[in-house]
This record gives sequence, C-alpha cells and structure tokens, in this order.
Amino acid sequence: MIQLDVTRFRLPAGRHADLALAGIVLVLCGVAEGQRLGAQWHATTSLVVSWLLAVLVCAALPMRRRHPVAVGWFTVLGTGAYHLLSTVDGPLVVIPIAALYALAAQGRIQVSIGLAAVMVIGVGAGALAGTGDVTGTAVFMLTGWLVAVLALGTMRHGRLAYAEEHGRLRATQERLRIARELHDVIGHTMSMIHVQASSALHRMPKNPALAQETLTVIKQSSKDGLQELRATLGVLRQADEEAPTTPSPGLSRIDELISTATRAGLDVRIERYGAAAPLPAAVDLAAYRIVQESLTNAVRHSGARHVIVDLRRGEREVTLSVTDDGHGAARPPHGSGIAGMTERAQALGGTLSAGAGPAGGFTVRARLPFPDHHEPIGGAADDPHSAGG
Repeated sequence: MIQLDVTRFRLPAGRHADLALAGIVLVLCGVAEGQRLGAQWHATTSLVVSWLLAVLVCAALPMRRRHPVAVGWFTVLGTGAYHLLSTVDGPLVVIPIAALYALAAQGRIQVSIGLAAVMVIGVGAGALAGTGDVTGTAVFMLTGWLVAVLALGTMRHGRLAYAEEHGRLRATQERLRIARELHDVIGHTMSMIHVQASSALHRMPKNPALAQETLTVIKQSSKDGLQELRATLGVLRQADEEAPTTPSPGLSRIDELISTATRAGLDVRIERYGAAAPLPAAVDLAAYRIVQESLTNAVRHSGARHVIVDLRRGEREVTLSVTDDGHGAARPPHGSGIAGMTERAQALGGTLSAGAGPAGGFTVRARLPFPDHHEPIGGAADDPHSAGG
C-alpha cells in the first residue's frame, strides 16, 4: 500500500509563488474570456486586447521584487483597462491586490494607499457611469477588501521590523557580554602581571633568582591570559575560520585563579560545600568570573593580605562569597567591575551585593540560581577547605 507523506510537500515561496499565482490567475482569466468567443469562436478586437492585458498583468507580477512600485502601478492600471474592455468579471483583480499586499508588507504605506485609492475611485466611477456591471455594493466590498489587505501587509511589516530589531538587540547584548568578558580577562591578567612585575623589580638587586622565578610566573600568566582572550574573541571570527578549542572557564579552574592571586601576594583560602556535580555552563562561567573579578579587586584596590572564597552548591542555586581583610571603606562601591558582576548575576535571575564587611575588609556575595534537574546536594562538604597557597 502506497502511503502519501504530506510533510514532503511544500507550498511555493518567493518568485515561485508569484509565478504560481500568475499562472493560476491567467488560466482562470482564459476560462472566463472563453465565454466571449461564442459558438463561432470569433475573436473580436476587444477580446484580443483583453487577453493581451491579462497576459501582461500576470507576467508583471513575478518582477515585483525588483521593481515593486512600478509593478504595483502597472498591475492596477492594466487591470482597470482590462475591465473597461472585458464584459466578464474576471479574476485578474487578484494580481494588483497581491502587489498591493507586497508593498504594504515592505513598509511602502503611502504608495499602497495611493494604489488602493485609485482602485476604489476607478470602480466607483464605473458604478456612477451606470455600466450595470459595477454597483455600489461592489465598491463597498472592494473597499473593505483593500483595507483588509493594507492592514495585513502593515502587520506583516511590523512583525518583520520587530524581528529585525530583536536581532539587533541580541547582537548588542552579545557585544556587551563580550565586553564584560574582555574586561574580566584583561583586567585580571594585567593586574596580576603589574603586581608581579613590581615585585620582580624590587627583588632584582637583592635576590636575582627569586626575581627570575617571578618573571617566569609573569610569562605563564600572560600566556594563559592570551589563550583566554583568544577564546573570548572567537565568537567574532569569520565563518571560514576554525572555532576556538579552549573550553570556557569554570569553577573547575578556580585553583588556577587562587594560584595566580597567591603569587601576587594574597593568602587565599577556599571553602567548598555541597555536591561536586557539574553546573550549567552559564552559571559555571558566571561564578568563575565573579571570583576572578573579586580577587582582581582585592589585589588592585584593597591592600588585603588574606582572602576567603566560600562556595556553596545547593539543589537549585550556587551561593558564593569572597571576603578580604583590606581597606573595604576605601573601595569604590560602584566600579565597572562590580557592575559587570551584578549584570552577570541578574542575567541568570540571581543577585549580587558588594560592600565593606562589618569587621572591615570587603565582601562580594552572589546567588546564582539554576534549574533543579541536576544532582541534589550531598549534605556533607566534599572539600571542607583547601588552602590556596
């Protein structure tokens, strides 16, 4: 038994749709005009001209994409001339209506209204002339149809404009995300390099070996920063370029951050609580960046010596805090780094607060929620604490 798969059939679109519509209308016009031939199949001059007009109007529709306004006016005027010569009410009016809809969908509202007005005035003039073929009811019905076509075309244009605006908004948001990534990567790397280079210069005269070790750390830090920078900028690559192979950073690489901060002079202790199940990529990246920015600020602004990083993974959220013992009151509370961290948390439906702690120093607290389809919390700490140096 042969089964018909209707999912394989597709309606024509674009130029093929115009050709299909023009062909169908031309066939219907031929059937309608065939009534005028009579039993003797005698073709009068008006019949021949009517046929030519129908063919020309139908042939013009597929060219509307290249010359929309010209095709619109030609189909309206050609259809009007056709109805003046023909004694039958043929379906040729479908062609100018299709052209009118296309113009309205393109946002050419003034031209569309002008074409609709000409069509209504032409049909109304025929009704006033008392030809018998056109009545006031026909004028009223045509007006209603044209208003509906204009409304549908305008709605289509509005939907397309909204989709384009939404695409531009998403592109802008992506650029802002990339800017935040660049701020985090470059700010963290350059701050650590600055601190380590200053230390190397200070130690060079007295302890060249230790200064050389510090320079080696700077070299590795700059290399890691460049790799992360390439991965971040990979979204801007051309279509024919290879995708970056470096994975996005996450909490699995937090020990690298702590090691870098330790070499910059901080004593960092990390405390983890909850299950060690993988986090959603967006949450994992946001948590990593918040810790990274907090450690960078501790090195750059606070003059802190000790930092505690507290990570707690619950069933539906991750909470983290980074607390240092530096000069919290002197820290700028609304810098670009804190604003970027706040945006990251809010983008995930979470919260972030930053400010001086009650016992001095500075604390960044963040809550990052995620769906509950991951593994539940284990209850006990997998890693109660691990020293960062």
